[in-house]
Amino acid sequence: MRLLSTRLIISLIIGVTIVSLCSSYYEVLIEKRSMRRDLQRRAEILGDSLARNVERDLQRKNPQTLNRLVQRFAHREDLAGLAIYDPKGQVIAITSQLAPVMTTVPPIVTQVLRDDREADVFQRIDTASLNICAFPLHNDDNLVIGVLAIVHDAGYIRSRSLSIWREAFLSALAYVVLIALVTLLIVRWSVEGPIARTAHWMRALRTGRTPSTRIKVPDLDLFRPLVREVTTFAESLSTARSAAEIEARLREEGQSLWTADRLAVHIRSRLEDGHLFVVSNREPYMHIRSGRTLEVSVPPSGLVTALEPVLRACNGTWVAHGSGSGDQEAVDQWDRLQVPPNDPQYTLRRVWLTKEEEEGYYYGFANEGLWPLCHIAHTRPIFRANDWEQYQAVNRKFADALLEEMDGSERPVVLVQDYHFALLPRMIKQKRPDARVALFWHIPWPNPEAFNICPWQRELVDGLLGADLLGFHIQSHCNNFLNTADRVVESRLDREHFAIQRRDHITTVHPFPISVDFTELPVEFPEAPSYEERSGLLKALGVEATFLGIGVDRIDYTKGILERFLAVERFLEKYSKYQGSFTFIQIGAPSRTHIKRYHDLQAELEVEAERINWRFQKNKWKPIVLLDRQHTHKEIQKYYRAADLCLVTSLHDGMNLVAKEFLAARSDECGALVLSVFTGAARELHDALQVNPYDIDQTAEAIRAALEMQPEEKQARIQRMRRTIRERNVYYWAGSLITELCELRLDSQRRHDSKQTIAASIGSKV
Repeated sequence: MRLLSTRLIISLIIGVTIVSLCSSYYEVLIEKRSMRRDLQRRAEILGDSLARNVERDLQRKNPQTLNRLVQRFAHREDLAGLAIYDPKGQVIAITSQLAPVMTTVPPIVTQVLRDDREADVFQRIDTASLNICAFPLHNDDNLVIGVLAIVHDAGYIRSRSLSIWREAFLSALAYVVLIALVTLLIVRWSVEGPIARTAHWMRALRTGRTPSTRIKVPDLDLFRPLVREVTTFAESLSTARSAAEIEARLREEGQSLWTADRLAVHIRSRLEDGHLFVVSNREPYMHIRSGRTLEVSVPPSGLVTALEPVLRACNGTWVAHGSGSGDQEAVDQWDRLQVPPNDPQYTLRRVWLTKEEEEGYYYGFANEGLWPLCHIAHTRPIFRANDWEQYQAVNRKFADALLEEMDGSERPVVLVQDYHFALLPRMIKQKRPDARVALFWHIPWPNPEAFNICPWQRELVDGLLGADLLGFHIQSHCNNFLNTADRVVESRLDREHFAIQRRDHITTVHPFPISVDFTELPVEFPEAPSYEERSGLLKALGVEATFLGIGVDRIDYTKGILERFLAVERFLEKYSKYQGSFTFIQIGAPSRTHIKRYHDLQAELEVEAERINWRFQKNKWKPIVLLDRQHTHKEIQKYYRAADLCLVTSLHDGMNLVAKEFLAARSDECGALVLSVFTGAARELHDALQVNPYDIDQTAEAIRAALEMQPEEKQARIQRMRRTIRERNVYYWAGSLITELCELRLDSQRRHDSKQTIAASIGSKV
């Protein structure tokens, strides 16, 4: 650092000195020109005033008068004297002080006699610096009869120039000293300080004395371009250390936990030199145009958490709909970009949809047709022929984009996500039969009678049966699909191995329960106690309460939010002692609001919450708080940790990760989970208080039981449920799905093995 300071100060001294000298030179030059012009102007004025008198006396040939005239100007300030010359250049009259200096005729006199035009010149004669200004003299016939030379002493110009140089030097010296001192202070306060703090912070990271869950970069405003890289370095180092500590602890305990690093290594070994492709409607990174800046947003998604480590490990490709307002500005000419933005490790290929395509494919067929059809939540599915056409067209558009990305890739592995792309597997397999294709269906699959409503059920099932592996959350959804396929299309079912053969292609159908990223806080850095967070959250909302319930959902008719409100109302009716002390907070992110059913539902929830609050509210307490806006994951975690209970009352759900997120957040092993039996999570979380959300009284009783349960029983229940999601986390889900896909034999392999078996059999008979 001393070397840096020395170099910086020396550089500043040299720089300031050079700038000062250049500035002084320019100032001296300007001042010198100004003084010369002033001297020339004075000589011209004096010459104009004397010329007529000198011409008159010269014509009269009166040398005595001319001598008296020039002697009168012998003692003027800065005036060295006057001289009068005849047409031959001979001196007629000259000031006595000037005669010893100008012993010869100056060349300018000869020049003026020749050109008949006034002129001036600065010249040095011996040690004297003079300005000679010569004027031609004329007779009445306008003939040149002589020259008047006015000579000024120009030595003061040199003296003034030297004075300016001296003042500039002293000023530069003062500036250099002052700037050096200021620079030392700036380096000490603004450079050495932040660098020292950063070095201390990085040393703490290296030695493990900084909590990995609380990465706080020191003040580096002066080094703004380094902040991003330093932050990324810190996060990578902390993540690596945390993963290593977890692995070491698990080895010590003889346990095996799936982590992002373990998943990456595991899948890399399974893929070998294959390439992984993921297709989803939602993109992992979105660019939003905000004024003149382009901001990166990460949509909350467990899918990104699960699959990004795999894509990073194998330099994979994610194909998704580019829906951000600034997405098109961020891609290259092939609609690709490298992500994550801070540490690019895999490719995001964006697919563009027109407003009509998005309206028909996403909002129309997918969310007004398939979504209510599969959830069987008493909302009539709407199927329009135009929506179906757009759904087919968009599936084809994604298939074309995916095939472009797969071009040149050997043994590609494709993971298609959700009900938006039911036709995609068949389209891919038709062009690339060597590709391994899996589709995971994130929502329920209804029974055959319910699915029979869809006018294009045959096409949908046929598209899905193009996949090599078809995944659902739970076994009953797999069974429903097998029964649907058996009824809708011509196929052969192998119920023992849960496989369907159609068109010489075999599709395996298995359950893969999705989960969440279960990250445990180090014991030495616990979160704030739940009662402190609860008090702070309620105070911010302007509500006073003792007990807190929480619900977190998109505002969707499948989530049972209305039934949840009715259960809270019934609970307060039956157990009036909780009036004034129990508050239920519903975090409801608005969703698909321009679809009429969703818009109407939001209005219904607001009206119902208002009615119940009007009935029970008193002073600063109210029973229901509806927060109908988007919340970040960090904000929601606070509510999870503060709540006495979490209500998950979906009317029908594939899995519902809210239940698992709540349990993962409760490192204090407190709180209770009230869970609908119609969720996939109910198959795994047996210690939750399971309810039928349509039975309002049963749900109300479950709320009472959750609040009055003994702390020991709460802890035992939540410990068992946390153990389940800890062992079967989102990385376990991704690892199981991709591993099974990679281990499946493709149709070409089966045919090859079959031919070899037949040939061997014939050979043995011969």
